[in-house]
Amino acid sequence: MNCTPNSWTHLPTQVAGRNRGWRRLVIDAIRKDPAWKGGDYAVQPPGLDVAAEMLWLVSSNPVLRQAQAPTLAQADATLDAYVAEFRKTDDANDVLYAVEASRDYDPGPALANIRAPLLAVNSADDLINPPELGILEREITRIRNARAVVIPLSPETRGHGSHTMAALWKAELTQLLRESANGGAAAGRP
Repeated sequence: MNCTPNSWTHLPTQVAGRNRGWRRLVIDAIRKDPAWKGGDYAVQPPGLDVAAEMLWLVSSNPVLRQAQAPTLAQADATLDAYVAEFRKTDDANDVLYAVEASRDYDPGPALANIRAPLLAVNSADDLINPPELGILEREITRIRNARAVVIPLSPETRGHGSHTMAALWKAELTQLLRESANGGAAAGRP
């Protein structure tokens, strides 16, 4: 299945704003589709297609999506191909479960309890967790031995999907592991 809770990382706060918005669109596209039949369908409901299109939109960056689909015809063909591939492996109920799994996500109240060295990675082109909100940078200060890194937009980044590309953050992880092995603080704080 392409759509798992682990593949959708979050900021260290309650899911809200655009992040909640795209999730709500996906949920509504499936749940309000009469063919969903309360989850008791024999054939995948058409609302799954809308969910797939929304996931295509938010899971990468605008530069890459424009390069992949620079004309109206190419955009339609690209979306059609993505939806067709998505339907081969994904199920409407599974997508709902994965997207709704964040409903009660809110680590904010317990952030100060984290004692292990922590590295938080985001990318400058993340449409789901946009760095311009400043949430990560604000909240990371509440965690002892933590630091945040924002990967700059590049031809290698994939927006929210950048977290699945270890080459982009491998050096930061290597540094965290080295500091942890030496008993040092990742952020230089005691």
